[in-house]
Amino acid sequence: MPKIKTHKATVKRFTITKNKKLRRRKAGQDHFNARESGKVKRNKRRDIDMSKTQGRIINTLIQNF
Repeated sequence: MPKIKTHKATVKRFTITKNKKLRRRKAGQDHFNARESGKVKRNKRRDIDMSKTQGRIINTLIQNF
């Protein structure tokens, strides 16, 4: 059976920490940020953790077993 290729778009969007946690960037940072409050702007700069269920799917695309 051939190997599954790595999904390159997924690799660019997600990072794996030392403790094998998946992190992604918060959405909605491109434009229309002037109307957001300062609290929302600061929170958009942070990475957020993915759930374990979604993590399994992403790990198959990244090929990080």
